Amino acid sequence: MFTGIIAALGRVESVQPSGGDLRLKIDADKLDLNDVKLGDSIAVNGVCLTVVDIHGAQLSFDVSRESLERTSLGQATPGSSVNLEKAMAVGDRLGGHIISGHVDGLGKVAVMEASARSVKCRVEVPANLERYIAEKGSICIDGTSLTVNQVGPGWFEVNIIPHTMQETIISDYKTGTVVNLEVDLIARYLERLLPENKQEGISRETLQKHGFI
Repeated sequence: MFTGIIAALGRVESVQPSGGDLRLKIDADKLDLNDVKLGDSIAVNGVCLTVVDIHGAQLSFDVSRESLERTSLGQATPGSSVNLEKAMAVGDRLGGHIISGHVDGLGKVAVMEASARSVKCRVEVPANLERYIAEKGSICIDGTSLTVNQVGPGWFEVNIIPHTMQETIISDYKTGTVVNLEVDLIARYLERLLPENKQEGISRETLQKHGFI
């Protein structure tokens, strides 16, 4: 599990096709690697990956076909920057929100617009994810925990403060940039618990009928 608070920026060193998937090597010299070992989980642009090789400050990961199909990691090129976060430890502060590192879909940056000292970022979202995104709820973009400021048909907006712009790859975003999206974990599981007949809506009677209260 992760928090969406980016710990460091890494740099892609190499992308090597291997048997239908990829071996991704990242220079993580800005990340505290003192407690990182083989088999550990690291979020790379919001994708939970397993460390399979460590050589100095370089970490290698195998990226499966499933991850390549669902995320933007297949578009990674040598020299590009990536957001990095180590898995949170028990007792850590939860500065962002609970993130699994399992990307739900891809969004596309539609607008990057100055708003005082911040930047307003509008992201187009796949239709199947719209229902999970709520105003003032949480969203994870390329591993960064952000608050949804506004929601519209097929899009949502977030506000990026100067610190976040400086410490993440969001500073590289432009119109058309493809981003990894992970919706709020609670929203995803709440839908799973709702009755199959969604037309009933949510009321005290419905919750009682299905044993929630």
